[in-house]
Amino acid sequence: MGRFLYEYELNATTWIYLSSLMTIAIYFRFGRLWSVRNLDLLALIALAPGILLISLGGELVLRGYVWLFAVSGFLLLRMLTDPLMIRRPLLEPNLSTGGLIFMTVSLLLFLMTNVLDRPPAETDLQGPRWAHRLLQREEAPPGESYLGRHGPGYPILYLIATLPNQWLIDLDPQLPQEEQEQMTLVATARTMAILSHLAVVVGMVLIGYRHFGSLRTGIATAALYLLLPYTAIMVSRVDHVLPAAVLVWAVAAYRRPLIAGLLIGLASGVVYCALFLLPLWTAFYWRRGRIRFLAGALCMASLLVATLALTASDFDAFLAQVREMAGFPALQEEDIANSFWHYAIPVYRIPVMVAFVSLSAGLALWPPQKNLGTLLSCSAAVMIAAQFWVVPQGGLFIAWYLPLLLLTVFRPNLEDRVALSTLTDGWFGWRRHRPLRVDQAAA
Repeated sequence: MGRFLYEYELNATTWIYLSSLMTIAIYFRFGRLWSVRNLDLLALIALAPGILLISLGGELVLRGYVWLFAVSGFLLLRMLTDPLMIRRPLLEPNLSTGGLIFMTVSLLLFLMTNVLDRPPAETDLQGPRWAHRLLQREEAPPGESYLGRHGPGYPILYLIATLPNQWLIDLDPQLPQEEQEQMTLVATARTMAILSHLAVVVGMVLIGYRHFGSLRTGIATAALYLLLPYTAIMVSRVDHVLPAAVLVWAVAAYRRPLIAGLLIGLASGVVYCALFLLPLWTAFYWRRGRIRFLAGALCMASLLVATLALTASDFDAFLAQVREMAGFPALQEEDIANSFWHYAIPVYRIPVMVAFVSLSAGLALWPPQKNLGTLLSCSAAVMIAAQFWVVPQGGLFIAWYLPLLLLTVFRPNLEDRVALSTLTDGWFGWRRHRPLRVDQAAA
């Protein structure tokens, strides 16, 4: 950051203190000290110490994971009980709409500058590397895979950023080919991080404006997303924010089941844990739109698998990549090296996974009447529950559920936002469905 602002220096610990104080000053309800909103804010702030302990390394890593698991467990219970909270009083931030807009734009500019200043993680270069090979029509070396844990959605989306980066980056022809390729990969990873954060912010504002009926609420949730310490610490991690961007836009397009199905299918390709959202979302569309939703998810899954078939060198490589997309390598014991389960007894991870699968399947039945509010809270609950068994770094992928959690915290009463009355007609959603009036229904 010092390259852009003279002698600017702000470490993670200092930002945790400052952002926590700003969060309390802007969003804390001092007139209603024991409100659920205040408890939610304190829980979000409490995530920061666990992240800091893990980043310090050494003996503090285990304490950091235990801390994150404890806070995540509270947030999981909070999301599961959210459908029981009928009364949703409007608790606006302590800052005006103009102030929220100014803060959102300022934070977005500062965070994106940090993306340009920080080197991307090696895992974030896997997607650009495979996308580069696709453009160059190169085959992956035998036994080597560039999918990692991210699935085929990663390289497909990276193609969007790879093409303009190759045109815009002025590479020195005297540099070795390896250095030129590395510069392109780094630029692509940074571009995807910036676009993903921008997609999350715009999507949250759009949800607040169109589905909550309040532009100020959408801006407030986006501003809090940018203000929290986690976003600043993990700002350049594409594997954190890219799934969040896809899920946010799936919620934004919930009135169009086909588009929502395509996005949930894409999210399942980007991170395999999103596959467990299908029972919940299918149950939401069960009375209206389930065929369109499942068709969209199936079409996207078929497209992702077809992409693997076209890029694989042989059938064995294709099967290996499909296994990676479905998350089978996460079940292997050697994958627990950089996670909480490295310090615990690994066999106990099996009942945790069974409980997670049971939870995701049970959300298809409970709550029986699903609206947009339950769709938000239960989707966040599934992605929170995945943190307890995902490896590596399970518990740190807070961005997978953070935007959905914030939208749940700030949402109004959405009991009327059910699939039967809000979905559009037609496969592509060109016609708005108009529910019958009482007299028409009686006739």
